[in-house]
Amino acid sequence: MPHLRIETNVPQIKIPKDLPAKLCQVIAKSLGKPLGYCVVTLVGDVNMSWGGTDEPAAQATLMSIGGLGVEQNKKHSKAIFDAVIPELGITEDRMYILFNNVPSSDLGYQSTTFKDILG
Repeated sequence: MPHLRIETNVPQIKIPKDLPAKLCQVIAKSLGKPLGYCVVTLVGDVNMSWGGTDEPAAQATLMSIGGLGVEQNKKHSKAIFDAVIPELGITEDRMYILFNNVPSSDLGYQSTTFKDILG
């Protein structure tokens, strides 16, 4: 159920092909969620400007059912930044992460919603 989506102006060809799989491990561990539910979408070559420049930058959204909150998000932020910064060459001051805590009834899966699956 967790989904991390990162959009960046870093060229797709410069993004390691195994980075989404690595980030799945990162968010599964940080959120305490099963790896089998974790999804990472990493989109390069986005026409993006940060502060009016085209230096490497990114915007991320971490969506989850639970596991997010004021204190937890600090831990998730650190884990994601620690994994993304060295791989994409983005500095800490050129990426945002939006945390989106979704109700189980608002996420579809297996022809129903997680509300039915999780009970």
